[in-house]
Amino acid sequence: MARAWCRLGAVAALAGALGAAHAADAPAPRLVKDPHYGDTLFHLYQDQYFTAITGLMASQHFERVSRHADEAELLRGGLLLSYGLHREAGEVFTRLLAQTAAPPVRDRAWFYLAKIRYQRGLLAEALDALGRIGTRLPPDLDEERVLLYANALLANQDAAGAARLLNGATQRPGAGLYARYNLGVALVRGGDVASGRRWLDELGRAQSPPMPATEEYRSLRDQANLALGFALLRDDKPADAAAMLQRVRLDGLQSDKALLGYGWALAAANRHDEALVPWNELLRRGTRDAAALEAHMAVPYSYAQLGAFGQALARYNDAIAFYGQEDAALNESISAIRAGKLLDGLLAANPGVEMGWFAGIRQLPDMPHAGHLTDVLAQHEFQEAFKNLRDLQFLAGNLQDWQDKLAVFDDMLANRRQAYAERLPAARAQAGAAGLDALQKRRDDIAAELQRVDQQLDTQALATARQYALIERVKRVNESLAAMTPDASLDVARERARLAAGLLTWDLAQDHVARLWTAQKDLRTIDRELAGARAHDAALARAQTEEPARFEAFARRVADVRGRIAALIPRVADLSRQQQQAAQEIAVAELARQKERLALYNTQARFAVAQLHDRASVSKEGDRAPKP
Repeated sequence: MARAWCRLGAVAALAGALGAAHAADAPAPRLVKDPHYGDTLFHLYQDQYFTAITGLMASQHFERVSRHADEAELLRGGLLLSYGLHREAGEVFTRLLAQTAAPPVRDRAWFYLAKIRYQRGLLAEALDALGRIGTRLPPDLDEERVLLYANALLANQDAAGAARLLNGATQRPGAGLYARYNLGVALVRGGDVASGRRWLDELGRAQSPPMPATEEYRSLRDQANLALGFALLRDDKPADAAAMLQRVRLDGLQSDKALLGYGWALAAANRHDEALVPWNELLRRGTRDAAALEAHMAVPYSYAQLGAFGQALARYNDAIAFYGQEDAALNESISAIRAGKLLDGLLAANPGVEMGWFAGIRQLPDMPHAGHLTDVLAQHEFQEAFKNLRDLQFLAGNLQDWQDKLAVFDDMLANRRQAYAERLPAARAQAGAAGLDALQKRRDDIAAELQRVDQQLDTQALATARQYALIERVKRVNESLAAMTPDASLDVARERARLAAGLLTWDLAQDHVARLWTAQKDLRTIDRELAGARAHDAALARAQTEEPARFEAFARRVADVRGRIAALIPRVADLSRQQQQAAQEIAVAELARQKERLALYNTQARFAVAQLHDRASVSKEGDRAPKP
C-alpha cells in the first residue's frame, strides 16, 4: 500500500472530484454562478483548506451559494474528510451522494472515505465504504481500491477473502506489482503457503523489462525476496532462504535485514565462516536498527561455533559494551523527547500554513541520536499524533489572531456609534427643513390645477413666459383700441390685433396636449421624489430606535465571540499539552521497546560470556587432572 498512501495526501484531487461534481461528465465547463463559491474554490486550490471550509460554511449559513447548493455540500464533505472527520463526512455523503451525485463522483467519495477510515483503524467502517463503491472509478483509483480492500480484509483476519479479491485483480491485463505482492502475502497467511511463495518468488525474480526499472519496483522486489527468505528460514530451508536473500540489493532499504537473514541462513547450513561476511558488513555500516543490534550477537556466536573462543569472548564483550552505550544513548533520547525537543523541533522544522490532515513530516529536528527516530517516525500512530498536535497549534494561533481582531471590531463599533451620534442632529434638522407636509400641499395644488386645465381645456394656463407676455400685449392693445373714438383709420390696427390674438390662440391650442403630458409627467416625478423623501424620513425615524439596538446586538455578538474564544484558548492549550504528552509517550514507548530488546541481547551476551568462561574453566580443570 506504499504507493496508495503516497497519493493519499492529494486532497486537492478529492476536492476537485467533489467540488466540481459534474464538471467531468458535462459536455461544457460549468460556470461558477455564486461569487462566494468561487472564493471557496480559490482558497481550496491554494491549499488553504481551513480558510476554504470556514468560508464555505459561512456562505452556506447566509445562503450565498444557493446556485451551487449540492456541489457546495459535497465539497464541504470532502474538506471534512481531509481533516479526518470521517463520521461527519460520511453523513454528508450518505445524505447527498445517493440522491444527487453522479456515479463517478459518488464512487470517488466513498473511495476516499474508505481510505481515511482504514488509515484510522476503523476496519468495519472502511469495509462498509468500500462495499458502496460502484464501477465508475478511474483505472488508477480502481487498482488502489482493490489493494485497499485486500489490506482491510487482511487486517480483519480474512486472508482467504483478500486472496480471492487479489487473485481476480492479477488476472486483469497490466496487473500491478502491489496486487501480486499482496496476493502472495494473503495466500501465505491464508494457509496456501506454496501458492503464496510462487507469487512472491515470481515477483522476486522479475527483471526489467518487462517490469519498469523504477525505485518503487526495485524496493517492492526486495521486499518480496526478503519476505520469502525469512519464510523459508522459518521452514528450516536455509539453502533456499539464502538464494532468496541474495537477490536483495545491497543499497536498498531492505539490505540490513537481508544481510542479517543471509548470515543466519549460512549459519543454519553450518557455514559459519561465510556467515561472518554479511554480518561484519552489516556492523561496518554503523546503523542502529534491530538488524544491526542482532548482528552484534550473531558474529561472536559464529566465532564460538568455529572454535575461536578467544575472538568470540572478545566480540561478546564488545557487544556488551556496545549495548551499554546504546542503552545510555537511548536514555538520552528519551530524556530529550520528554523535554519536548523532538516535537518542538518537528513543529519548527515542518511549519504548516493551515491545518491539513495529509501534511507529512519533511524535515527532521536536531536530536542527540537521530538514528533512534527511524522506528518512531515510521509509526502511523506517532504520525497521526503529530498531525493532531500541529493542527491544535494552528487552532491556538487562529484563536489568538481572532482575539486580537476583536479589538478592531470594538473600535469599529465605537466609531459607528460616534458617527451616528454626530450625524443624527444634522439629519433631523435637514428632514425638518424640507417641510414634507408643505411640499405635499403644493403638490396637491398643482395636481388640482392640472386637473382643472385638462377639464376646462385652459390652454393659456400652460403658456410659456413669452406667450404670456404676448397675450398681455394683445390685451393692452385691444383695451387701448376700445378706449379710442371710433375711427375708420383704426380698422387696420384692430384687424392686426385680432389676427395676433387668433395666432396666439392657435399656437396655444397646438402645444396644449404635449405641455399637459409633460406637466403630468413632472407631477409623477414629484410623487416619486416625495415618496422617496417620506421613505427616507421613515427610515430616519426607524434608525433613531433601530440603530442603537443594532449597535447593542453587534456588541453582544462581539462579547459572545470573545467569551467563546476566551473559553476555547485554554481548552486548546490543554488539549495541545495532552496531545504533546501522548505523542511523546508513543515515541518513548518505542524507544522503551528498543531498550527491552537491548536488555535481552545484553542478557544473552552475558550468558554466552559466562558459558565461554565455564567452558574455559572445565578445559583447564581437565588439563590439570592426573593422567591415568
